Amino acid sequence: MNSRIGRLYPATKVAVVLLVIILCMFTPGYYLQYAMLPAFFIISVLASTGRKFITTFFKSIFIIVLFIFIIQVCILKNEDSQQIWAFINFSQMGLDTSLSMTSKITGISSAVICFFQVTSVKDIMYSLEKANAPKKLVFVIGNTVQLIPQMNVLLKTITDAQRARGIETEGSLMTRVKAFVPMIGPLIFTSIQQTEERVLTLEARAFSSARRKTSLYEIKRTAADYIITGLCIVALLVYIFRGMI
Repeated sequence: MNSRIGRLYPATKVAVVLLVIILCMFTPGYYLQYAMLPAFFIISVLASTGRKFITTFFKSIFIIVLFIFIIQVCILKNEDSQQIWAFINFSQMGLDTSLSMTSKITGISSAVICFFQVTSVKDIMYSLEKANAPKKLVFVIGNTVQLIPQMNVLLKTITDAQRARGIETEGSLMTRVKAFVPMIGPLIFTSIQQTEERVLTLEARAFSSARRKTSLYEIKRTAADYIITGLCIVALLVYIFRGMI
């Protein structure tokens, strides 16, 4: 996030993501959509988050994409389905449908993953506050974005505590399931407790006050922000104009 891409104003990166979403949703075919994956991978490499980007994609989105391909092409029966073996079929219609669906998922998710990896939560909340968004909305968004990472850290802490007590947390799948079940209660209750503590801390800092607040942390738009935002607007207008012709 200390790269030039990471230092861009959050609203600038949101403009790029929105443009990508519109292009992926309304552009026919799937070549442009799939091209977003290598494009954002290159952007992630330039932002020093390339390995994190590709790891996140293959651990989440790739599994969804692969599942859709298997179901649409091999399992679901279409008019042109040809049986290969047992319940496994091949369908060109299913292949075309899966390419259309997965290309949109790949393109949009690539932009979203890259955005959150090159943009800190602190920057997102700051830009929302500067845009005069309701304070409660800013808190909910910030808390939601931070929830999964915080729960991962908390789960690791609980796992280490269970291991220190002599409980087996590694080994076969059944062993890990048995070790995970007793952790669910402490994980949920501790997360709720942390949320309550965060609310009390905010109230102690006059969160509900209607007065305008100052901030020691500031981020400012640069010339690059205005140029990129302007290019996104021009690209969107050109795309709409070409679609109307």
